Amino acid sequence: MNTAAHHGVTINTKSVLIVTLISIGYLVLSYFLIGYKSDELTLVLIFNSLFYASAVTRKFILGFSIFVVYWIIFDYMKAFPNYNFNTVHIADIYNFEKRLFGIHYKGNLLTPNEYWRANGNTVIDVMAGIFYLCWIPVPLAFATFLFFKNKKQFLKFSLTFVLVNLIGFVVYYAFPAAPPWYVQYHGLQFHPLTQGNTAGLAKFDAFFHAGVFKSIYAKGSNVFAAMPSLHSSYPVIVLYYGIKNRLGKANLFFAVVMLGIWFTAVYASHHYVLDVLAGITCAAIGIFLFNFLLARSKALQHFITRYEQTIV
Repeated sequence: MNTAAHHGVTINTKSVLIVTLISIGYLVLSYFLIGYKSDELTLVLIFNSLFYASAVTRKFILGFSIFVVYWIIFDYMKAFPNYNFNTVHIADIYNFEKRLFGIHYKGNLLTPNEYWRANGNTVIDVMAGIFYLCWIPVPLAFATFLFFKNKKQFLKFSLTFVLVNLIGFVVYYAFPAAPPWYVQYHGLQFHPLTQGNTAGLAKFDAFFHAGVFKSIYAKGSNVFAAMPSLHSSYPVIVLYYGIKNRLGKANLFFAVVMLGIWFTAVYASHHYVLDVLAGITCAAIGIFLFNFLLARSKALQHFITRYEQTIV
């Protein structure tokens, strides 16, 4: 343990220079790619504050840099809209959803989104909103728990999380797809500059007289990135590592949250059932691929060992 601790990053001229250059470089690059936003400055301030505050906070922010990198990549996708690279799928995915999962209601064949839009109620609206608010806090809280309990498991979870996202991002560009709410509000024609929409989650905001989801979806990177539903991927990764770490009753909570997020994705018209299934598949592929690489790649094993020594 003491040997590993010796490897931790200390405050010296070199580390100060590196952190300062990375911080400035990030702000400059962000300005040219996507324009200045207060979020970027906040991120830099948080990183620097935690890096310099104490040895414990420094290890914490260096560990969570994996998630910071993920967020930056996601944010930078705004500079490269996926609809500039491939045709956006709107009518085909809508019709395929209806063919596979269509529900007969009052003489019409509806997608599950359309059915729930007509048959929702306030109780479900509130529950759905609560579940959907868990999509980032639960993985981050779980990561924090692992960070303090088992650094190696924390790194494996974090790297799997980013790998699943990267796989999802590749699909976003290979197969741009409109969400169900797009068809509800804009029909089957492609409108490239369409803004994000809270869709069914607006009912949650209205009930509590708060703009919770409105503020979240105003910052979305791309409207035409509905397939796969990464909202549906995240709880799968959490549950997998929860089971792996034998967390008992906590896994029951993770399973309920997972099912709740899957349902809400469809209920609130943010994703088709097809998107949710793609998200689950994406998570399964990412988990398998990470374990496959970990078992065979000495470089990855060495990277994790070195990283663990930095944050232990």
